[in-house]
Amino acid sequence: MRLALSSSFIASACFILFACTSEKTDITKNGITFCSESSPASFNPQLDTSSTTADASSHQIYDRLLEFNTEDGRIEPGLASSWLVSSDGLTYTFQLRKGVQFHNTEYFTPSRNFNADDVIFSIDRWRVNSHPYHDVAGGNYPYFQSLGLKSTIKEVTRINGYRVEISLYKPDSSFLANLATDFSVVLSAEYAMELLKDGSPSDLDKFPVGTGPYKFVAYRKDQYIRYERHTDYFLDTKGPEHLVFDITPKSSLRVAKLITGECDAVAFPSQNDLEIIREREDLTLLEKPGLNIGFWAFNTSKPPFDNPKVRRALALAIDKTSLLEAVYLGQATRAKSLVPSASWAHQSNMQDLGYNPVAARKLLDEAGIPFNFTMNIWAMPVQRAYNPNAMKMAQLMRSYLAEVGVTVNIVSYDWARFRENLTIGMHDSVLIGWSADNGDPDNFYRPLLTCSAIPSGTNRARWCNEDYDTLIESALKTDNANERRVYYHRANNIIFDETPLVPIAHAYQYQAVSNNISGMVINPFGGIRFDDVERKP
Repeated sequence: MRLALSSSFIASACFILFACTSEKTDITKNGITFCSESSPASFNPQLDTSSTTADASSHQIYDRLLEFNTEDGRIEPGLASSWLVSSDGLTYTFQLRKGVQFHNTEYFTPSRNFNADDVIFSIDRWRVNSHPYHDVAGGNYPYFQSLGLKSTIKEVTRINGYRVEISLYKPDSSFLANLATDFSVVLSAEYAMELLKDGSPSDLDKFPVGTGPYKFVAYRKDQYIRYERHTDYFLDTKGPEHLVFDITPKSSLRVAKLITGECDAVAFPSQNDLEIIREREDLTLLEKPGLNIGFWAFNTSKPPFDNPKVRRALALAIDKTSLLEAVYLGQATRAKSLVPSASWAHQSNMQDLGYNPVAARKLLDEAGIPFNFTMNIWAMPVQRAYNPNAMKMAQLMRSYLAEVGVTVNIVSYDWARFRENLTIGMHDSVLIGWSADNGDPDNFYRPLLTCSAIPSGTNRARWCNEDYDTLIESALKTDNANERRVYYHRANNIIFDETPLVPIAHAYQYQAVSNNISGMVINPFGGIRFDDVERKP
């Protein structure tokens, strides 16, 4: 019955969206349709840390100086063909590729190829407050701000048209990895200056131009994004002529569209749909252990959540084992710290808070929290690998907390408003998480809990601890993995004692794809990629 209804809906949507014309037929024949879960906040991942924005733009429209190998996480050449690092770790010199062409679109025709000016423009936009584009989209660059990279980079210098030098104030062992993340995209300086001259600089992030394998064609919010193949792409790839993102928020409808052939691949299949996908001979379920963490964060800038004793009590009041069984259905491992077991910094002997409602109520009494104290739990309105059903989790937690005299109101908004209100700290607590952008453990520790990450909004706990920050900074000053591991384990102890957040789960990542499609892989280090995805003959 569900599939029948879905098929009817899809037919109607096809009529409304594409008028079921021959154009739609051509796209289906010569392209790939991906069912995504929501609309991107922007077409520039510098401005947003959401995986939705990364999926829509990072690896379709843009390239970076460096790239991650999706199989083993090694850093490989991107727009930079090679690089050198000085012996003191303070100077990075990048040799750039020649002959790389920007997209030629209906709204921009480039007069030159990619060069050093584009690298400098792209970095200085978020780094330099006086840059003409810094404040165009509000001046907020959450990923870079959360890592404090503005205070790490001293200068970006043009050596010649195809060589750039980046000097740092202090060594940063994660610097190259950060240049390979989804957010370190290279924009067209020529296009930006043309828009600035025309008085429409904000179009840079709405009508994007990059060097990536696909160029932007059209977008309708909450409906679709259309791309065309960048035929002059500098790498030899196999991607389709057309690429369509069919924006379908409901997981069951995404899977229905996959089954009926309206979509060739889908994002975030729900736990309830995994077995259906596994049983179908015409579909393949891709799965991989995720570099992610799902957690419950307390807003430590608000009383009584500024009291570690209260936070610890609330953590003791919930049964994480039951949450894992009910929400993840066995598709996740219990989290004791920020980093999963796949990380070289994982601490296998890490302490964990168990379920103890008696101890929880005792701590609440000691902290002066009355019976029937009321608090909010914010639950994400979207599915993520790190939390496939935040609303269900919040409902379960509400029943546990009621047992210790805490009344819970569950709060949710549309995804854009939800994230905006989180950033300004309107929440008491929130069920959310983080998917790593690279394999370096710093990608968990710095964005999620350092003081510098509070303004950017990635520190959902709004927690600031100088001792913790000192440990994280110390870990960046050495390339020795054993030394870094010691610092991170000490940081784990501070998190455990202070409880700014409760680690809940490290979940598997899933994508479902039609057997008519080849080359689809899960990218554990960021957004989805279609550069080598193709339809089988």
